[in-house]
Amino acid sequence: MPFDGQATAITKTKVQVLEQDHSWQQEQTESSRYFGFHVLLAGALLLTMMVMPAFANDRPQSFADLAEALSPSVVNISTTTVVGKDNDEDLQFPPGSPFEDFFEEFRDRDNRRTAQALGSGFIVSAEGFVVTNNHVIDGADAIRVTLYNDRSFDATLIGRDPKTDIAVLKIDPGEEILNPVSFGDSDAMRVGDWVLAIGNPFGLGGSVTAGIVSARGRDIGSGPYDDFIQTDAAINRGNSGGPLFNLDGEVIGINTAIFSQSGGSVGIGFAIASNLAENVVLQLQEYGQTRRGWLGVFIQEITPEIAENFDLDNENGALISSVHSGGPAEEAGIQAGDVVIAFNGKPIEEMRSLPRIVAESAIGKPLDITIMREGKKINLKVTLGVLEDAEEAGLFAGTPNDSDPNGPLELAELGMTLDHLNPELRQEFSIGDDVEGVVITEVKPNAPADESGIMAGDVIRRVGKVQVENLDEARKAIKAEIDAEKTSILLLINRQGRDRFTAVTIK
Repeated sequence: MPFDGQATAITKTKVQVLEQDHSWQQEQTESSRYFGFHVLLAGALLLTMMVMPAFANDRPQSFADLAEALSPSVVNISTTTVVGKDNDEDLQFPPGSPFEDFFEEFRDRDNRRTAQALGSGFIVSAEGFVVTNNHVIDGADAIRVTLYNDRSFDATLIGRDPKTDIAVLKIDPGEEILNPVSFGDSDAMRVGDWVLAIGNPFGLGGSVTAGIVSARGRDIGSGPYDDFIQTDAAINRGNSGGPLFNLDGEVIGINTAIFSQSGGSVGIGFAIASNLAENVVLQLQEYGQTRRGWLGVFIQEITPEIAENFDLDNENGALISSVHSGGPAEEAGIQAGDVVIAFNGKPIEEMRSLPRIVAESAIGKPLDITIMREGKKINLKVTLGVLEDAEEAGLFAGTPNDSDPNGPLELAELGMTLDHLNPELRQEFSIGDDVEGVVITEVKPNAPADESGIMAGDVIRRVGKVQVENLDEARKAIKAEIDAEKTSILLLINRQGRDRFTAVTIK
């Protein structure tokens, strides 16, 4: 095997050479290590130079150009409110008395006091429309807008929306050339993006602060359409109503609130997202009021227990607990117990997103709505009404229309007692005549029903997917749920005119 033999010989020769020149090999090894370290260092620096520019380019060397360009679009807003003081001890004089005029003037001067407030705003049109917070101008008797060049104008309130805390004002600029700004896409903002806030904190007009988007989609409990951008850009009292800009100079938020125990900035500020605010501003400009879509349902979150009872794969969506009689949802065929998973092409991943999406959707035209019902996906068409019209008509006070065997019925497994609805119980628990089902008359402390928030006076309208109108139907439906060895029973209860699904754990 000449090939193997030759290979063996070559191998031995190499070993020998390495043994004879061992000192040389050691020097070469040290040199190689030194050279290799520098190669690795150079490689690391090269990789850093390749990666870092993407971050370095995103961080501006200065905000000066942006601040200079945007500051003329931001205004200071001052309001004056006349505060009256009632005085039941005013002196009374007969008509024509010489003291009457004197004391009348003194009384008016004493009773008329003024309160002033400061805020911020921004110009959205060359015609003089200005956007600010509703709470900045709420209750004001006079509103004044001051531009960056210290020119001041009396402002007229065009419209306001307390639900989103937005107001639109109008000034007559005359020969003054205004610098309007436009809204940007708040949904395009990412956590970590740079933002710039300009406003009038503590009356110090033209103050500029910078920071980043700290979080998105914050719900701070201020209203039904909460969709706040959280930022660490310094926002203080007087910044309310001012704009939050992206690096393209677009308004992506309206500074509205801060979290603070001292009253000053602690790096947690909140701005109304522009994608919510822009539609409100346009409606206030055009109509002087908002025109939101109305679906005509009450909704609630989906808990793990509710998801189990409805055979849902996850807890996404909005569970419909009741449907307004004669409302858009009822006309579309939507029922209590349906789970809305998409509306107008937008997925509903959590309950609180549905009201905002519905409010922003077109009114009076068929829209797509996707629901889950008994484990099946169903696509329907619904034509929204006007929320403000429904509120004015008092439709939210109504409940859906859904009749009585002997009782009471004690359910030891759940720790509660049921009875049929009669005039006496309706009066005792203030239950409306249009509410049908079986009433809970007693809940034992620390029992499953008590731990689930069930209260005496609640009316059970459904057990699982079965509507119940008397004790016999309730008994059979609850027994069926227990026999099915479920960990919880889903009840649709009515409390003070409102329907709500509640899952009661079985022990």
